[in-house]
Amino acid sequence: MKPIKAISDLLDPWTGSVATAIISAVDRAMPPRIVRVVEQGGELFIVSDDGRPAIKVSPGAADGNGNLRNLLGGVRIEIMLDPKHFVLRPVEVPARAADFLEGIVRAQIDRLTPWTATEALFGCSRPVTSGSETITTIVAVTTRKALEKYLGPLSVFHPAAISIWTQPTEYQVDRLKVFEQNSRQYLGAAQLNRALKTAFSLTGLAALIAVLSALFLSSYLGAQQEEINNEISQRRAAIRANTSAGDRSPIAMLRQRKLGTIPLVLVLDGLTKVLPDNTYVTELHLADNKVQIVGISADASSLIQLIEQSKTFRSATFFAPTTSSPSDRNERFHIEAEIQTPAGGKP
Repeated sequence: MKPIKAISDLLDPWTGSVATAIISAVDRAMPPRIVRVVEQGGELFIVSDDGRPAIKVSPGAADGNGNLRNLLGGVRIEIMLDPKHFVLRPVEVPARAADFLEGIVRAQIDRLTPWTATEALFGCSRPVTSGSETITTIVAVTTRKALEKYLGPLSVFHPAAISIWTQPTEYQVDRLKVFEQNSRQYLGAAQLNRALKTAFSLTGLAALIAVLSALFLSSYLGAQQEEINNEISQRRAAIRANTSAGDRSPIAMLRQRKLGTIPLVLVLDGLTKVLPDNTYVTELHLADNKVQIVGISADASSLIQLIEQSKTFRSATFFAPTTSSPSDRNERFHIEAEIQTPAGGKP
């Protein structure tokens, strides 16, 4: 769990800033509706746009009044309290310290009021020039504990923001904001912060899985490629070994067989040249270096001499008796001859 916590702490500044920026942008783009609550006679009332009291807000109203929950849920509540709840003090500071007014007032809280800076809540009016080099602001101060009884009845409705204001009557200044709590900013930012951390973690996990998968596939494919290359090398080595084996290699044997065998078309061409016009071949058989022809001729006995005189054939003999046809003078012959294979394999 420590590595996870360390990563979460590392991401906190970035995700917190992004979440705050997103919430602020949403607030500017879609600001929540403002509902004003004023104190009259010690009671809080939701007032309408014309300023007349509309609905009384009391501590018991949160659980029993569904209309209030619908009215105040998700809105920006501005509570206007009577100035009697605050200690009002004018504070004079140098004009060049206008940008540091809030810090200066906070440092003087224990001198201006009976409370410490940690106990007090305060608001400052817009400073006005009180001298050639000084400005004056009106400070309204109260305690956190004093404001809880006003915040409690309204916080249960889950507003988007809630603020407390007062209007000093003894000073000619605008109303002062003493407290503000942006629930959307804090709660929404926290939830969005967690969502951003989760999204970043899931993205990082997906990237890690992708990298590991790529490494595994690369290793696997590399091993497969190496195996294929080894097999190719072995096949090439075997081919080179067979080639260098001389006449015993398959390639040499195929070459010798090709050179030692006369193509059929050359055999037919040789027979066509030596057989006379009155001779017809009806059957032709090739086996190794021998050819057997069966046919009909007017003079079968003269065929042996004609075949012997050819450069393509030799050792011509009858391998079956010669028979005569009763209907004509032709003879049916069966001759066998060896095929000569000169150098180069051409007849």
